[in-house]
Amino acid sequence: MSFSEMNFSAWLPLAHAPIDLLAVLLLALGIKGLGKVRSARSANRLAAVAMALAVLGLLLQQGLGGWPWWLAGSLLGSLLGVLVAQRVAMTSMPQVVALFNGCGGMASLLVALAAAALPDPPKLLVALSIGVSVLVGGITFSGSLVAMAKLEDWLQTPAWMLQPARHWLNGLTAVSCLGLGWLACVGHPWALLPLAGLSLLLGVGLTLPIGGADMPVVISLLNSYSGVAAAAAGFVVGSELLIVAGAMVGAAGLILTQVMCRAMNRSLTSVLFGGALGGGNVGSSDQGEYSNVTSCSPEECAMTLEQAQRVVFVPGYGLAVAQAQHSLREVAQLLERHGVEVRYAIHPVAGRMPGHMNVLLAEADVPYDQLVEMESINPDFPRTDVVIVLGANDVVNPQARTDPSSPLYGMPVLHVEEATTVFVVKRSLGAGYAGIRNSLFECPNTSMIFGDAKQVLNGLLQELRELGVGKAPAAKDLAKVG
Repeated sequence: MSFSEMNFSAWLPLAHAPIDLLAVLLLALGIKGLGKVRSARSANRLAAVAMALAVLGLLLQQGLGGWPWWLAGSLLGSLLGVLVAQRVAMTSMPQVVALFNGCGGMASLLVALAAAALPDPPKLLVALSIGVSVLVGGITFSGSLVAMAKLEDWLQTPAWMLQPARHWLNGLTAVSCLGLGWLACVGHPWALLPLAGLSLLLGVGLTLPIGGADMPVVISLLNSYSGVAAAAAGFVVGSELLIVAGAMVGAAGLILTQVMCRAMNRSLTSVLFGGALGGGNVGSSDQGEYSNVTSCSPEECAMTLEQAQRVVFVPGYGLAVAQAQHSLREVAQLLERHGVEVRYAIHPVAGRMPGHMNVLLAEADVPYDQLVEMESINPDFPRTDVVIVLGANDVVNPQARTDPSSPLYGMPVLHVEEATTVFVVKRSLGAGYAGIRNSLFECPNTSMIFGDAKQVLNGLLQELRELGVGKAPAAKDLAKVG
C-alpha cells in the first residue's frame, strides 16, 4: 500500500518519532542552558516547549482515543501552572519547586498503577518498571510535601523523629517495600497498593527528620527521584522519550545534589540519615550569647560607602523575605554612577534552594557579570573596602573555618570578615538554619544594621542621595581623568 493510500490512523503513530527526537534535543539544550544565569530564562522556555512536544508525541504514539480527557487535563494543568507562576512570591519558589517534584512523582505512580490495571499481564521488565515507578514516585510525592511544609513552617520535626530508632523503622519499611515490589514483579499485582502506601510512609520518614539547613540538598535529591520515577514510567508506557527525559532529569538532579553537599561539606548519607543540622528547625533557640556587638545606622553606612572603591553585596534569604532585590539594585546603580565597583557574592546554598539568589537578583535585572561565585570572590575580599551582608547568616560564619567544634566546621563559606569594613543587615541577632551563633557579628570590623532589609536599603538610598552620591562624577574618577 502506497503512502497516499494509507489512512490517517495508520500513519499517525509513526509521526511521533521526529517529534520525540526534536523534544529530546530541545530538552538537552534546555538543561544545558540552565547551568548559566545568562541563558537560564531562554533555556527554561526551550524545556517547556520540549515537554509540550513530548506530550504530543506520546499521544500520537498511543493514538488519539479519549482525546477529550487528555485535552481537558492539559488545559487544567496549564491553567494551574500559569496561576502559580503569576501569584507565587519569590520567597515561596523553593516550596513550589518541591511541590512540582511531588506532582511528578505522583504522576509516575498513577501511570504505573493504571498500567498494572490493564487485563494483559505485563512482561518482567515492565513489571519491574511498574514497581520502581510506584516506589520512587510515592517517596518523591510524600517527601516533597513534607519538604514544602517544613519550608513553609507548617511542620516541625518531632523530637522522636531525631532518635536512632527511626532508622530501624525506615529500614523495616524499605525492606517491606522491596518485598512487595518483588511480589508485584512475579505476578501478584495486588501488592502494588500496599507498596504505594508504604512508599508514601517511607517518604515521610526519610524527609521529616531533615532540617532547614539541609533543605537545598533535599530539594535537589527529590528532583532526581522524580526523574528516576519518570524514566521508569517511560518503560511502563513504552515511551523512549520519557525514558531519556527522566534519565536526564535524574542525572542532573543527582549531580546538583553532589554539588550542594560539597558546598556544605556534608555527605549525602549524613544529610539523609544524620538528622537535622543544628536542631533542624528555622528559628532555633540555640542562638548563643553575644558580648561585643557594634551597631550603626544607615547614615553611617552611607558615609562609609561614599569613600569606598570596591563594594560587595552578599544576598541571603532575608533579602528574599523582604523582597528587597529592587531596592538593592537601586543602591548598586547609585554607587556605580559614583565610580564604585559593585559585585555580588553568591554562595551555592544561600537561600532555600540551589540558585535561589541568582533567580532573585535576575528578577531585579542585576547584570550577570556582577554575580560572582564563592570560589572566585573569596580571594578578593582582602582587597574589598565594604561588604554588606543582607540576610545571610551561616554562609558567612567564620566558625566554619576557625572552630572545629562548630557544626558548620569545614563548610565552605564566604570570607567576608577579611574585608576592610563589614555591615550586616538583619532583623535581630537570631541564628540561621544551623541554630548557632555567628562570630562574624563580633568581629572588630563588623557593624550590625538592625531592621528589615528593604527598609534599611531604602534608608541607605536616601542617605546616599543626600550625600550627593551618584549625582556627579566622583572625586576619585576626576582625579583619574586629570
